Amino acid sequence: MMVFALIDAATPTWGPMNVQLGFSYAILNDSYAIGCATLAFGAAMLIPFALKYGRRPIYIFSTAAQFAISIWSARINTVADIMLVNVFSCWVGSLAEVIVQMTIADVYFTHERGRMNSIFVWVENPVTLLSIKDGGGHGGGAQYSSALRSSYTSLRTRRRSSTMPEPHQRRPSEILDGLRTHTSAKTAEQMAEKTADKPGQPDEIVVSSRTSDSELGSEAQDDIRRLSVIHVDPSIPRKTYRQRLSIMTPSEGSFGTFFRHTYQPFMILFTIPAVGYMSMVYGVMLAWSTVMTVTLSSWMLGPPWNFSAAQIGLMSLPPFIGTTIGSLICGPLSDWFILYVARRNHGIFEPEMRLWVMVPFVLFLPLGAFVFGYGLNNGWSWPVIAIAYAISNFGSAPISSIALTYITDSYTEIVGDSLVGVTFTRNLLSTIFVFALSPWIASVGMANVYVTIGVIGIAVLSFVFVFIWKGKQFRRNSAKRYRWYAERQYGARSI
Repeated sequence: MMVFALIDAATPTWGPMNVQLGFSYAILNDSYAIGCATLAFGAAMLIPFALKYGRRPIYIFSTAAQFAISIWSARINTVADIMLVNVFSCWVGSLAEVIVQMTIADVYFTHERGRMNSIFVWVENPVTLLSIKDGGGHGGGAQYSSALRSSYTSLRTRRRSSTMPEPHQRRPSEILDGLRTHTSAKTAEQMAEKTADKPGQPDEIVVSSRTSDSELGSEAQDDIRRLSVIHVDPSIPRKTYRQRLSIMTPSEGSFGTFFRHTYQPFMILFTIPAVGYMSMVYGVMLAWSTVMTVTLSSWMLGPPWNFSAAQIGLMSLPPFIGTTIGSLICGPLSDWFILYVARRNHGIFEPEMRLWVMVPFVLFLPLGAFVFGYGLNNGWSWPVIAIAYAISNFGSAPISSIALTYITDSYTEIVGDSLVGVTFTRNLLSTIFVFALSPWIASVGMANVYVTIGVIGIAVLSFVFVFIWKGKQFRRNSAKRYRWYAERQYGARSI
């Protein structure tokens, strides 16, 4: 919340900035676009540190840096100031979009991740409400007070992250080696004997939960049962609270392992279909949201609305309401639904089960965006625009949440690298749209811009049906690549 508040709190104050500081709306748009571009690349530079040294030091570093940057943002006077504040705040803030998901994967079970990701999406949307009370004002006071409010929020968050233990649990290599060799060699031998005379069988025999007891010997059955039993060694002492608050929890691995995490996210993005597609979905969600925020912040200052900065800030209430309702429905529903369907599927969970919950929300996003764009273009009454804004966010919040959760469910062992790629795609799309927005609107008009974005969004979202149908096959086809990427992580956990 603190990160997104700092990034977004300035948009309701564009009016006073324009009047007092003389910043044109083209400059303000460009500053926002530069921030989006930095968000796209920042995570690739910083997340390798979280993978190597633990989550906690990165949380502490980022909140301390945001605290300093937010003081600078309260003293903006020049174009260089606003550009550099956006660059540095978004560079450090890019961590928030990935490290939270990494923490969710570290701490929560599969049937809890839908709710946790819904909370994350809900928190990142309404943060501009922080600046509503101070949005009016005169001159640059709104800009300063909203930035100082972000500073105060940053300081409180910094105090909390000094008290939060490290969420990532290291698995020593000797434990992993023991797990890998736990299954008796006779299990594979017996299965090989069963399939030796059957043509078309794969060379590698995998014992799955669907294998019947009659196909295995008693010793092999005992080995498989032991794999499903939790073994606790009481002689291993639990870390003290002070130990859990250590600044760093480094993982084993060379500098080469560290360096590969700067480029491996882009390899994953283009070689694993689920990551590539969900990054497009997430990117379309942000592009829509960014375009709506930027156009509303500039267009509704003029006739027929003639809104003040405070009224622009109050227009954050409709998306807050839409996001809240969508999150309240989607989070618990998706977790309940996968448990229900898994029981009907003989107790076997498949990540594609969660995608069915996305389908009902797909229509709300383009519907709200079309009405919103036509409303701004034709000068419709502000309640119509506000309702359209709410409807759009009612659809986008669940879709974003499920897209993130699907990646975490499918590729838990490489979730950090995967989400760096997702963040790159989503912010790259936002950068392109925001940079092109002013000349695009001047060329074809506001309504046609929203029609084009809507058509692109519908085309991307319609592929969710392809993943519901063939997603499992896509994961099978990329299984070897997934194992290869997982083995190249710090403290690889894959067996």
